[in-house]
Amino acid sequence: MHKVKVNDELELDINWSGAVANVNGIENTPDILKLHDGSYSILLNGKSYTCEIASVNKEEKTAQIKVNNHLHTVTVKDKFDLLLAEMGLDALLTAKVNDVKAPMPGLVLKNLVAVGDSVVKGDGLLVLEAMKMENIIKSPCDGIIKKVCTTVQDAVDKNDILIEFE
Repeated sequence: MHKVKVNDELELDINWSGAVANVNGIENTPDILKLHDGSYSILLNGKSYTCEIASVNKEEKTAQIKVNNHLHTVTVKDKFDLLLAEMGLDALLTAKVNDVKAPMPGLVLKNLVAVGDSVVKGDGLLVLEAMKMENIIKSPCDGIIKKVCTTVQDAVDKNDILIEFE
């Protein structure tokens, strides 16, 4: 079972059984022809649709899909996402990150960001030397730097706050 949301407006419950899709309790048998990578021709209930996958964000389980040249945002939740939501644990996945802590004791070799800098998830924040190895500490989220809590040559312990986000 998958819960699919289109443009934050239309919600569908889809259960695939072979080539048959049960959408909100109604069985549909689409005829799908792959034209080329990311592009499909779909025949459903006598209507023809040209679909193209514009982009996919696997982490957020979203996709931008063009259907007959109209762009739609599609969000898919699988049985595990639905179970987490049912248990109230889905909020943990979107918890706001306020700071970055040292994953290990070490010596700050270089700060790569300054107060007010905008960063995206995966950007380098600072270089930490630990056990004679240089480790780039990366941003766990998108955000704006509120405070840089270290200077070059600072010795830090595990769990010391290195960077604070707005």
